[in-house]
Amino acid sequence: MKEIEFIDTITKTLTDSSLLGDDCAFLAQEITGNSGLFVTQDSLVEDVHFSLAYTDASSLGKKAVNVNLSDLAATCAKPLVLMISLSLPADIEGDFVVNFYKGVNEICEKYGIKVAGGDITGSEKVYISICAIGKKVIPYNISRKNAAPGDIIATTGCHGNSAGGLKLLCQKKKEPYSLVNAHLCPESCIEKSIILSQTVKKNFAMMDSSDGLADALFKIAQASKVDIEAYTDKIPVSNDLIEAFPHEYRELSLWGGEDYELVFSLSPDEFEKLDKSLFFQIGRVIEHSDNPFVKIISEDRNFVIDDNVFNTMSFNHFKGDTK
Repeated sequence: MKEIEFIDTITKTLTDSSLLGDDCAFLAQEITGNSGLFVTQDSLVEDVHFSLAYTDASSLGKKAVNVNLSDLAATCAKPLVLMISLSLPADIEGDFVVNFYKGVNEICEKYGIKVAGGDITGSEKVYISICAIGKKVIPYNISRKNAAPGDIIATTGCHGNSAGGLKLLCQKKKEPYSLVNAHLCPESCIEKSIILSQTVKKNFAMMDSSDGLADALFKIAQASKVDIEAYTDKIPVSNDLIEAFPHEYRELSLWGGEDYELVFSLSPDEFEKLDKSLFFQIGRVIEHSDNPFVKIISEDRNFVIDDNVFNTMSFNHFKGDTK
């Protein structure tokens, strides 16, 4: 089974699954008693999401936090608190925990976040699970369900760098450093989400590209029941990725995950308010659809991402992709 199938099974099993759907759950006033909180939880598993052969504890701490902050960024929430559970094998180096939490602390200081608790247990491999809590700061609703025909599809930055960095590390290469660092120490788009929260004045669709740009586009299309067009020549791609992988950079930019950029859908008038050096138009929402798809348009060929293509190409958390 793949992640999306497990989620579907969980949704059908629970009596009340009304809080499920987006990566970050919104706990409204009737639940929290205040303006509302966003809660998200992500896990990183050794040899599935990272390998200790090429990452150090401090970098891993930074990455683990930013993975969760990325989900909060996709809701324009203000990060407040982290709960961290860390499972470690008995033979782990003694300073691993110290260095891991130094990395955690660096990101917490950057964004004014507090670690409120968690757990440390034993395990066969390193397992990290973080719950991040953020505060709702805008009156508008942000969800992957909000895309509408006529909207512009946009993103915050380059795609494919992290996947390129992983390929280099698996080949025992460390250059270009920008690609390797993009994989080992990705950054969330908290600052850009703040700009969006201060600029956009209506509901809109957004999620991050943690599982890849194509994945995000298709999930927005599915949730909103719309068809989307995206143009490969509009997708931001770094020169380092093009030079390192001249024949693969397009595929990496679409299907490579862990870039943690924001992917969103806005009406043209709202998008026009944004700084075009920070936010890039890559496509548009075409129309409502009962069988949503994403059409990728390029100079040499066009192809459609539907259920079959998505299930074949999207990242599978259950097959150990770092090996």
